[in-house]
Amino acid sequence: MRRTLVLVSTGLLLVGATAAAPAATAGARPPDRGRAVTVPERVGAVIAAQAAAGQGVDWAGCPAGWGLPAPVQCGRVTVPLDYAQPFGTTIELAVDRAVSTGTAAERQGALVYNPGGPGGSGLRFPLRSTTAAPLWTRTAKAYDFVGFDPRGVGHSAPISCQDPKEFVRAPKPDPVPDGAADKLASRGLAAAYAQGCLARTGGPMLAAMNTPTMARDLDVIRAALGERRLNYLGVSYGTYLGAVYADLFPTHLRRMIADSVVNPDPAQIWYRNNLDQDVAFESRWADWETWVASYDSVYHLGGTRAEVQTRWERLLAGAEAHPIGGVVGPAELLGFFQNAPYYDSAWAGTAQLWSGYAAGDTQALLDAAGPDLADARGNATAENGTAVYTAVECADAEWPTDWRTWDRDNTALNIGHPFLTWSNAWLNLPCATWPVRQRTPVDVRTGRGLPPVLIVQSARDAATPYPGALELHRRLDGSRLITERDAGSHGVTGLVNPCVNSRVDSYLLTGALDPQDVGCGPHAAPVPAT
Repeated sequence: MRRTLVLVSTGLLLVGATAAAPAATAGARPPDRGRAVTVPERVGAVIAAQAAAGQGVDWAGCPAGWGLPAPVQCGRVTVPLDYAQPFGTTIELAVDRAVSTGTAAERQGALVYNPGGPGGSGLRFPLRSTTAAPLWTRTAKAYDFVGFDPRGVGHSAPISCQDPKEFVRAPKPDPVPDGAADKLASRGLAAAYAQGCLARTGGPMLAAMNTPTMARDLDVIRAALGERRLNYLGVSYGTYLGAVYADLFPTHLRRMIADSVVNPDPAQIWYRNNLDQDVAFESRWADWETWVASYDSVYHLGGTRAEVQTRWERLLAGAEAHPIGGVVGPAELLGFFQNAPYYDSAWAGTAQLWSGYAAGDTQALLDAAGPDLADARGNATAENGTAVYTAVECADAEWPTDWRTWDRDNTALNIGHPFLTWSNAWLNLPCATWPVRQRTPVDVRTGRGLPPVLIVQSARDAATPYPGALELHRRLDGSRLITERDAGSHGVTGLVNPCVNSRVDSYLLTGALDPQDVGCGPHAAPVPAT
């Protein structure tokens, strides 16, 4: 569940088909786009999958500007804008693949990937195969690696909520309010952002940005690939997308790995999940500060965690009074420094930039945390990612509409967890005034025919706290949980940890799981760059 700092996300015959094996017949007739027909969404999903199975994917070289060199291939999959109207308006989803590197006898099908967000692009996933990334060479022999841009993302009918130039304008207001006037101003920004989503994206598309609809898209992609059952790797928000898919299409799933798990309890989606995230970020931030203090001889930022925290508070106060380079205030610092609680791979680099700044090198931190107004493509991508994040989370569930609830909860939480609480609150506050229908979250359960699922989670993950993995494990009968103990990096399957890596390979290659849950030691701890 990636977060980014913003704001200055009965046809009875056909019903029977959804409970059986996938109805992906090669001769299915494409939908008649002239027919105005309204059906239950589950029926529309069957119709769309049948059409996609008949159409397949016209694979070709990827467009030059996508940064996906051969042998990666790209294509498009057509899906309904609204599955209740499968013969109505359609959009196209961008997909890509790297074909399996093994023999025909070794090939097991396609492995489809979602990196999270919501709002992340999966199009770089096939590069793990084409570049022979060491952790994935065995799996690449058995599977085509398939990535895609979910609806609204990147090259798949991208949405927008704000002009990208305005989105990156800096410095933004300090997320931590000084009083009622600051809160009122931020509430106004949040409400304006929600209306911007409606104005720039349009009501029909905005209403179609939700996880159940994206799960139906995933099944259409499966059918277009010619796969009878889906092999799926989801990370962060991708685990929630996978969990909803498993609930809606239990017999369509072959193997699924859920890595760094969003808590799928409907009561958690999404308001309470974000409050829990604030608590977990505070703990992981403390882990990083303790690590920085242990290398005080390298970074000179303090010899104890308390000293490093005092240094951090001084950095924030100084940037509020005098933004670094005129553009980096507390909001921009949080946007950059939150990488450390997210990923261990960011620990050394973040500490080094801070240390350099403390020693007088302003430019490096300014380049890392400040906006690049010349990077039009990067700014548009960042704005799009936040728009999708907001649209999906706001539409997936009803949020509190009474400001007093937000104020009460975040004021209390900020007392002991100040690192991220208020910035996270403002990021999500557009959901309080969301201008399109908000759904009832899917109550993820084990449907008949669901295969065993592998869940992988670090115990101290900040973005997707550990209780989420326990909850998904509880809801999916037959699942197995691998816990990386004494670790907290987000996205465990991408880390070198033989205890984890060997089990991921075994599951994907043979379907084998341990007879019970497994606890693994942590991956190698970060060390300062030499």
